[in-house]
Amino acid sequence: MISRPPKIIILYASYGDGHYQASKAVEASLQNKGLTDVLLLDLMAEAHPLINGLTKFVYLQSFKTIPGLYGWVYNATKQMPQEAPLLEVINSFGIGKLQQTLRQARPDLILHTFPQLAMPRLLKRTGQSLPLANIITDFDLHGRWIHSGVDRYYVATDDLKAEMIDRGIPGDRIQVSGIPVKPEFAGSQQPEGAEEDLPAPLQGLIPNHTRGKTTVLLMAGAYGSMQGVREVIERLNASERYRIITVCGRNRELYRSLQEQLNPHPDVHVLGYVEQIAALMRKSDCIVTKPGGITLSEALACRLPVFVYRPVPGQELNNARYLAQKGVASIARTPAELTEEIDALFGNEHRQVELRRKIENLRRPKAAEVIADDILQQWFAPERTELVLS
Repeated sequence: MISRPPKIIILYASYGDGHYQASKAVEASLQNKGLTDVLLLDLMAEAHPLINGLTKFVYLQSFKTIPGLYGWVYNATKQMPQEAPLLEVINSFGIGKLQQTLRQARPDLILHTFPQLAMPRLLKRTGQSLPLANIITDFDLHGRWIHSGVDRYYVATDDLKAEMIDRGIPGDRIQVSGIPVKPEFAGSQQPEGAEEDLPAPLQGLIPNHTRGKTTVLLMAGAYGSMQGVREVIERLNASERYRIITVCGRNRELYRSLQEQLNPHPDVHVLGYVEQIAALMRKSDCIVTKPGGITLSEALACRLPVFVYRPVPGQELNNARYLAQKGVASIARTPAELTEEIDALFGNEHRQVELRRKIENLRRPKAAEVIADDILQQWFAPERTELVLS
């Protein structure tokens, strides 16, 4: 007899917004499939708020001030085995909070959207048995994600699966799902003339084809601010071929400075924090962004050509290089190089058609749904439920 509905805990971290967004996407899909008892836990924030605040500060500052050092550390530790002393220390954080959560919540499955793998260590210490799954949120593989105590992995690509198999993970434990994005990114292209879900400053925007302008979505606010963003906007605007939508996010200083420095122009729109990013993506012809795994997956889901600007060494640069190898992204390091790359794409119709074909081969807009379906099949199918809940 089933005594209660299955309970799932998703462990994430708030180093940037991507891991949380991936967690919310999976939560929504699980709930749509009937697994409604889902708890999201920011483990480090809950267990060690002071350490969490300090490490977040160091992490974000390293992106801005010493990106080369961050990238060196990331790449130097990519092949670390699970028994490496550094990983043993990292994975010890949060065990007390996890033990308390397990006693109170009595979950039936733990999902990780961030490689803070305290759970395998806790289960080994206590002798408990509980299914664990990792949802890898980059196109690049770091050793922190890999652990013998993890029962299932959800990965972005077939190439990533092959790399994991080379590192000793059995292929039948790896599901190529894609990186989960929220349902609004997985939807179809916005119907012509539909404006109601656009942010207020852009409502009434004339459809692109009637004005002959290419819309560039510039995500400028991630991890501080995109260097040279004003020059990028001015270079694009000078050609009179583009409509530029610049999103500054929560970076109010960047928003104010761009509003003050840029001359008013009907094809230049500067926005602050925007929730309707999916709507903006569907209104755009390409995106300029930093290459976080979630943002890249959202862009691919919306069929957008990607221009990566000044990627930080580490997982971001590796993400960008992978998509560039697949022919769906371009990497630029100066405003001049970036605008030249954009001009080259939109001045060549054949190249655009070929690029969009490659995007179709790579995009996996229903990753969250694939993960939810697989979870049901692996652990909560009718013939398994009594065993899991007994």
